[in-house]
Amino acid sequence: MSRQLLSVQEGMSRTGLGRSSFFNKIASGEIRSVKVGKRRLIPDTAIDEYIERLESKSAGGAGVA
Repeated sequence: MSRQLLSVQEGMSRTGLGRSSFFNKIASGEIRSVKVGKRRLIPDTAIDEYIERLESKSAGGAGVA
């Protein structure tokens, strides 16, 4: 599998989060990121991990259809 670094804009598109929410998730450590020069980049695996955590939290909820 080929790993990629995504721009913030690409990460926002993949998660459906807005800019402020996305940067809040990065700041809190919910979404991992790396700094390359002046750019903040997101490993594609970090997006996958974030989505998996959301799914497992959602699966534990009662009464969700």
